[in-house]
Amino acid sequence: MTAREDGPTVGYRDKAGPWRAKREVRENHMATKAEKIVAGLGGLDNIEEVEGCITRLRTEVIDPSKVDEVALKAAGAHGVVKMGTAIQVVIGTDADPIAADIEDMM
Repeated sequence: MTAREDGPTVGYRDKAGPWRAKREVRENHMATKAEKIVAGLGGLDNIEEVEGCITRLRTEVIDPSKVDEVALKAAGAHGVVKMGTAIQVVIGTDADPIAADIEDMM
């Protein structure tokens, strides 16, 4: 028996919450990850531009001293590349959906 796309999938639920569809869990995880990455980049006010690449978020920030590499890595970044106000956050194949979530917040 296969689970329907929108049906609950074993192993996907909040610790204290009800069973939820795999897609819903993934979407909520992305939003949380996007919020943590925004915080690591110094907040929405510090971000001028964000663009998703295959495995990276390419961003322009106003004040690079506000970028917290430790917070970005705690949010799931594999690495951070700083070049002046251009910041690349290496996060893997989730870069495009996370960039879209950040753009929605802006």
